[in-house]
Order: sequence, then structure tokens, then C-alpha cells
Amino acid sequence: MQLYADLPLLTAQPPREELLLAPHHLFGVADAADGWSVGRWLDAARAALADIAQWRRPAVVVGGTGLYFRALTHGLAEIPPVPRAVTDRLVQEAGAAGELALRPRLAALDPEAEARIARGDRQRLLRALAVAEHTGRPLSAWQADTLPALAPDDWRGVVLEPPRAGLYAACDARLAAMFEAGAVEEVAALHARRLDPALPAMKAVGVREITLHLEGRISREEALARAQQGTRRYAKRQLTWLRNQTPDWPRITAVGAEAQWLAFQALAPAEPVVRWP
Repeated sequence: MQLYADLPLLTAQPPREELLLAPHHLFGVADAADGWSVGRWLDAARAALADIAQWRRPAVVVGGTGLYFRALTHGLAEIPPVPRAVTDRLVQEAGAAGELALRPRLAALDPEAEARIARGDRQRLLRALAVAEHTGRPLSAWQADTLPALAPDDWRGVVLEPPRAGLYAACDARLAAMFEAGAVEEVAALHARRLDPALPAMKAVGVREITLHLEGRISREEALARAQQGTRRYAKRQLTWLRNQTPDWPRITAVGAEAQWLAFQALAPAEPVVRWP
């Protein structure tokens, strides 16, 4: 979501003082009407990493979206498009049972994907099952044929995992600060453009809640409370994904940006991360 120039506040893009500390890449580079795919982002990320490598600088890739991370480190398969009707059929066949009905079907067709997808991740579960049924080939097989942008031995991973209570409190405080700084006006300008609701930028946490307020359907206070709840839920999903997908990565549990930065640098004393310039 930080790709989109229309939502610098609501997506917590780095403020000017942080941008002056070090070069940043791919923040605010796209218009909300121009929905980027994972593949397009991956091409841009490859180019940014190549440019950083030319300057012999270490690159710090930051984010919380598992799909984008896997595309960078595992590659992005050229999977044939799957008609929406296939996914709709799977949802209808699962009925009220939902994941309980879908997961065994995926396990039979693509056990590797089924084991990898976290419990409750309905979107990825449907995607893997739809690909397997429509193409006749497991999603994991498609993905295995790709080359990652980052070779396995060329990078190291670390998880920022502060205590849950502190994290949730920080989420709430950040949303409140966003509202005070102009997030409502930011969404109002986006809403006035009458863009397709299916565009990625329109699905950023907080956009729907603030839009309901702008339409007079809920109060500003209710919009804030709902956006805070949505952010906490997103953070919880991130932690669940990281716990399942990166169990062997080192964890930074410090609270506060400076303490986290010092802990991050300490993880690679032989190749310290250098601020720029």
C-alpha cells in the first residue's frame, strides 16, 4: 500500500526527516488509479536492488506482506489466469464449512501448499485450490519453476516482534495520530476521484472506515475505532504468518525505533548496516 502516492499518511510512509537519513525506494511511486500487481512490484524491486548493489550498499527490505516477500525470495510463477467463476464455485461448494471443507481438498491436490498456508488464510487457500483445479498442476509446482530475485545465500531475515500489548497500543496511537494529521482529508480526496473500489489502494486499512464516515454513515470516532481494530487484526495476521513461515529467524523484541535499530545492527557486526550519507 505504501506504493501509492495518494495515501502517505494512512499507509505510514516515511516522513521527510526519515527520507533525509537514508535513500528510500518505492514509496509513493504509483497513482491510486494505477493498480500494481505483485509482478510489477517485483520488477521494480529487482531494479532497485540492482541499483543499490552497484553502489555497494547494503539493502534493507522492509514490509509486512507475505505474498510480496515470497515473490522476492522464491520467485513469481507465470501461472495462467484463473477465471473468477472457478473461485466462486469453490466458495459455493464449501458452503458454511468454509476452510474445513476446502483444506482437505487442497491437501489432496497440493500438500506442500496446504502445509504452508496458515490456518485462517482463506484467500491464499482459495487461490492455491483454484490454481490446482483449473490448471491441473499444483501451485507449489508452478512456484518451484521460478528463480528468486534474491538468491538463498544472499540475504538474511529478521522479525520485529515487540510484545503484543505494546504493539497493539502503538497501532491505536498511530491511527489516532493519522486522523489528527489529516488522514480523513486524505481519504476524502481519494474518494472524490470515484475510483474503482476493487483497486488495491481502495482496500488499504482505514479507507473503507473513513469513507463510511464521509458518507455520514458512522461518526468520526467510530471510524477511528474501526480503523484501529482493523490495524490490530492486520498486525495479528502478520505475526501469525511470521510465526508459521519464519520460525528460525532471529527476533527483535525491543520496543522503540532506536532500540530496534541498535538490535538490528548487532545482528551483523561483520557487515554493519550503514546510514546514508
